This record gives sequence, structure tokens and C-alpha cells, in this order.
Amino acid sequence: MSDMQDYKSSLSDVSSRKFETFSYLPVMDVDRIRKQIEYIVSKGWNPGIEHTEPKNAFGHFWYMWKLPLFGETDVDIILSEIENCHTAHPDNHVRLLGFDNFTQSAGLSMVIHLGK
Repeated sequence: MSDMQDYKSSLSDVSSRKFETFSYLPVMDVDRIRKQIEYIVSKGWNPGIEHTEPKNAFGHFWYMWKLPLFGETDVDIILSEIENCHTAHPDNHVRLLGFDNFTQSAGLSMVIHLGK
């Protein structure tokens, strides 16, 4: 398995940390983020936005940014709420979730903004 890449990640080096599947891919631009939001909406999932301080990112508790956007299907409104959260908490990580009502779990979770 010499083709496998080792990601140098450590707790002491905040910039090296990896979060969830998407963090191992190149940085996503707004169009790719929009497509992920469109996917959430197409599945009928409810978008949710959370944030936390970088030092607490590996804990199980992230702060909710408002309530989940129950039934929201307008991608621009969801993007706007992500940016509002990031503006209000510029030093925090911000992530987007897609809550699946049927399985009562998060069907998608991805960090959108990395804090300092």
C-alpha cells in the first residue's frame, strides 16, 4: 500500500487538523458548496449550521447557529446564514449539516470555514 498518503495531522498544530471526509479534498469554492447544499435540499434534509472554537472542534458539542432551517429550500438563504454565522464568529470553525428526518441523524456534515 505504498500509494497511500499519510496526512500529517496533530492536536498541537491547528492548521494540520483534518475534519470529516471533505477536509481531505481540495478547498471547495462557493459553487461546490452550493452543490452540497443543493444535495441536502434535494434529499429533503433540513440544513443546520454549527460553530465552535478550534480548540473544541474534536469535542462532541458544537454551538447551534439558530435552529435548523426546517423546510428551507432556497440555497441563497442557506448560504447567507452560513456567512452570517461566520461573520458573527470569525475565529470559530463553521460547519453545515443536513439533518435527515427519517433516520433522525445527520446525513451530511462538512466544515465550511476554519477558525483561527
